[in-house]
Amino acid sequence: MQIKAIKFRKDGFYTQPFAFGGEEGQDKFNHNIRYRGSLQNYLIDTGKDIILVDTGLPAGTPEEVPNEKSLAYTGKDICSYMEAFEKLGYKPEQVTKILLTHRHADHSGELRSFPNAQIFVNTDELNAAELQGLTNLVPVHFTDGAYYNFPDSQKICVGVYFIKAKGHTNGNSLIIAEDEGLFYMFQGDITYVDEALYENKLSVVFDDLAAARETLNRVREFVRNHPTIYMGTHTPQGYENLEAKRIIDLNNPIPTVLAKVDFTEQEASGKYVCSICGYVYDPQAHDGVAFEDLPDDWKCPRCKQPKSKFNKA
Repeated sequence: MQIKAIKFRKDGFYTQPFAFGGEEGQDKFNHNIRYRGSLQNYLIDTGKDIILVDTGLPAGTPEEVPNEKSLAYTGKDICSYMEAFEKLGYKPEQVTKILLTHRHADHSGELRSFPNAQIFVNTDELNAAELQGLTNLVPVHFTDGAYYNFPDSQKICVGVYFIKAKGHTNGNSLIIAEDEGLFYMFQGDITYVDEALYENKLSVVFDDLAAARETLNRVREFVRNHPTIYMGTHTPQGYENLEAKRIIDLNNPIPTVLAKVDFTEQEASGKYVCSICGYVYDPQAHDGVAFEDLPDDWKCPRCKQPKSKFNKA
């Protein structure tokens, strides 16, 4: 089995209130502490199957222009998701399976680019706008019972398991691949940064807070009892853990390296991008109404997050 990271954005950040403030409130944490951010998804080559875990942002998604008040910033483009995928030496038609952790566009953006793949998705995500019109969806009903301390799972192929992990979204899932005595855990936003895993903190983004807490508790229990390489989407720690085969030890956190941030003013387009799901607000598509003129209680049409989660593009 080979596991590779598909890296397409770098040099982002997630503030401590964003990454830690889901239960205690953002005001309990320091906005000036910014953890390193990035965007990457993953590929599993079993020798028989080429499996993708999530499929990046849609091509053409504009970069954000963060400022000192931004809670989160997904980073600068390295290249598009599809370019990053092809740099690994694969072609879209080779992909046999896609395992979707959840519906948000930074995880589902290029599903349509893999015509031969079966797209495995938690049944609770099937009505998501991002998935409409796809004819190759395979609903996951979690028919294989418990996987260790996780109550609901489905075996995808030898050594690869799809596991219910509700909270961040109501249909959120995680993937575990077993290889040579190690457990590779691919997680879509159960935590945004590894510091939150070590500190046992939830981010401010969730559909179901109680379920998100239960999921994080189960993840922490699992990694305490199994040699686990923990791979997230939004932090370079994800691919760093993979490349070093670094086993998570909750009692001995990896020292934090904070983000280096340059807030040099860049030219803005008038568009705004949701830092959670990648939705682009374009005034031209909304009768010319500027983002700044939207009501204070306006929310992202896709993920229902408030205006504060948007950055200029």
